[in-house]
Amino acid sequence: MAFSNLTSKAILLYDEWIKDADPRLEGWPLMSSPFPTTFIIGTYVYFVTSLGPKLMENKKPFELRQIMTFYNFSVVALSLYMTYEFLMSGWATGYSFRCDIVDYSRSPTALRMVRTCWLYFFSKFIELLDTIFFVLRKKNNQVTFLHVFHHSIMPWTWWFGVKFAAGGLGTFHALLNCIVHVVMYTYYGICSLGPAYHKYLWWKKYMTTIQLVQFIIITVHIGQIYIMDDCPYQYPIFMFIIWLYGAMFLVLFLHFWYHAYTKGQRLPKMARNGISKDQ
Repeated sequence: MAFSNLTSKAILLYDEWIKDADPRLEGWPLMSSPFPTTFIIGTYVYFVTSLGPKLMENKKPFELRQIMTFYNFSVVALSLYMTYEFLMSGWATGYSFRCDIVDYSRSPTALRMVRTCWLYFFSKFIELLDTIFFVLRKKNNQVTFLHVFHHSIMPWTWWFGVKFAAGGLGTFHALLNCIVHVVMYTYYGICSLGPAYHKYLWWKKYMTTIQLVQFIIITVHIGQIYIMDDCPYQYPIFMFIIWLYGAMFLVLFLHFWYHAYTKGQRLPKMARNGISKDQ
């Protein structure tokens, strides 16, 4: 009986909470509730940490070079497109880079931002293939906590961001992430072409630096809300989550940098998301 009452209260709280969701997203794929996203992420974590390595244990690693080349350059194209859309739906057409609130209207620009936010959210599922390729190629040492946590937390938190606050200053880190991914996946794409092209990857040592700079900029930008007077951003909790996310990953990547480059304990042949990508 107690469990039944607790469940009923949880359902009522959820129903009350979801009433504040953005009505413009009604009927959009994966946006009905957080449970489909949670299920996909749970399945992903189980596969890359347990089921996948067991299935591959007695099998030869897949080559996947052509598939990975197509995948990497496709993500570059998608990231370029999302960068352009984020810019045109606010960041280059009126946002101040300070107190930019969410526009909940149905104006063409506001709806363009909603579509771009949803596409960015969906792109995080596409990027789960990074880890699946590791597993299929038996690069299990690259399936680290940092990598899996990073790929898991993004789509889950972004479901809430899209559902309640598709726009405003909370999307700056997505714009920056798209720009960084253009650089990173270009690197991965060239890398996947084979050893003949590795001479063009002299800048591989700067990959982790690019990611560190990204998290510093995100943390500084979102931290402005705590020193701005009377910023009426609709969901301050999201600002705290983004700040926490930026600060947390800054620490994790600094830890990786220290052990990989300062102490020299781990000098990856090809750096990928703070994790080696040996092609």
